[in-house]
Amino acid sequence: MTRFIFITGGVVSSLGKGLASAALGSLLQARGFKVRLRKLDPYLNVDPGTMSPYQHGEVYVTDDGAETDLDLGHYERFTGVASRQSDNVTTGRIYSNVLAKERRGDYLGATVQVIPHVTDAIKEFVLSDVTDEDFVLCEIGGTVGDIESLPFLEAIRQLGNELGRDRAMFVHLTLLPYIPSAGELKTKPTQHSVKELLSVGIQPDMLMCRSDRPIPQGERRKIALFCNVREEAVIPALDVDTIYSVPLSYHEQGLDAQVCKHFRIDAPEPDLTPWRKVVERIRQPEGEVTIAVVGKYTSLLDSYKSLAEALQHGGIANNVRVRLNWIDSQIFESEDVVQYLDDVHGILVPGGFGERGASGKIEAVRFARERKVPYFGICFGMQMAVIEAARNLAGIPKASSTEFGPAEEPLVGLMTEWVRGNQLEKRSQAGDLGGTMRLGAYECRLTPGTHAHQIYGADIISERHRHRYEVNINYRERLEAAGLVFSGMSPDGLLPEIVEFPDHPWFIGVQFHPELKSKIFDPHPLFTSFVKAAVEQSRLV
Repeated sequence: MTRFIFITGGVVSSLGKGLASAALGSLLQARGFKVRLRKLDPYLNVDPGTMSPYQHGEVYVTDDGAETDLDLGHYERFTGVASRQSDNVTTGRIYSNVLAKERRGDYLGATVQVIPHVTDAIKEFVLSDVTDEDFVLCEIGGTVGDIESLPFLEAIRQLGNELGRDRAMFVHLTLLPYIPSAGELKTKPTQHSVKELLSVGIQPDMLMCRSDRPIPQGERRKIALFCNVREEAVIPALDVDTIYSVPLSYHEQGLDAQVCKHFRIDAPEPDLTPWRKVVERIRQPEGEVTIAVVGKYTSLLDSYKSLAEALQHGGIANNVRVRLNWIDSQIFESEDVVQYLDDVHGILVPGGFGERGASGKIEAVRFARERKVPYFGICFGMQMAVIEAARNLAGIPKASSTEFGPAEEPLVGLMTEWVRGNQLEKRSQAGDLGGTMRLGAYECRLTPGTHAHQIYGADIISERHRHRYEVNINYRERLEAAGLVFSGMSPDGLLPEIVEFPDHPWFIGVQFHPELKSKIFDPHPLFTSFVKAAVEQSRLV
């Protein structure tokens, strides 16, 4: 019997519903349960694929090619459970499906309304693609009181009635602000948030109260009284020094125990030893390295959420702290790279779209290549590495990408067709932007004897992609003659996936996004190897 836990948020956004959901999922896993995590997003975009990173942060991509909310990255990193297309839905997608049915006549002439047609579609999504999971955790995006959230709240209210208390639970995350002038925590915002939730017919079974300091028992008692929940079901969600101690903190406050109590389940105590070991390594590393991340969305670090976490995973694997130096690549278009990169132990150029900041990234690549600093190029970062090598080593000074406009030497070009499994997929330059990239997991064949092959220890790998432009295979011979080896290719040998300089301490560019598959207990081998190279570089500086 699958049980459903619905997680809502109130008072303000960015309280950490995604982390709370991921942490609860990991605690239930540690008690021996099989879990699944889902996100319901209220915005009207069909998916976040066309949204600016400044608007929404990172777009997380699943193996089956879904462009999803970044919280699904938290879910995967904490639980190791691979997310799927069926684990993220938006208002836009719900309405698209409902309107498509209306156009086909599926509603048999009925007046199509929010209730029951939209809410039924939401419920269908929540209950779909569920097999033998013990728990499905559904996070509702946005804040209670937002007009966009109302159909989702109504849908989970109905589900609560239909499933019954034995199969449904409502968890509400709120804020307890501390007012310095009054010298106390204030419970009124939580009371108002619960009142707002009650106005749509949902009585929370548990409250998680975000606070930057311990919550006195008197305040917990007051919240329980005014919000109509059991006192022990008021769980302090305290600030911590690392997100990977969140499961430990929530367990100490009784979160997972109260969930088991609600569902009347006797479950063994969780073994949290792996989490304690990870936190100990984070808090007491044996060394430290500095990695410069030269990107174009550095003013909003959520744009690179998975990347930052993957680098930390690489640090944990090497028992060092990884300090990230976020640098806007546009700076290098007017200032000398040396003053920014001279003392770093590794340089990473991440993915991105458009010409802005591209020349600055190329300068960062050149610095890393010439100064023998470990370099890691991801997606756009690989393309810039190839262009830099073409211009400065292979004698192709006009090498460029057609993403920037017409190119005399189109070293990187728009991809119009590619093979996925046994199917040929085609795109056109004039087509829609949403969902039209090469998305999801694709196989890559590694060349034996190369650095990439050594790192992976495998002949064939599978990695997640999100891009429209590819390195032009027609330039391979000239680039390899200049020293840049194509060490990973698509199975048909047409699409370059990995390039490297064998005579460099560590210089690898990949067309895919390895950060999307790195997990706290399973760090990605490329990040582990890159950080190890940075450690060795730190001993030379």
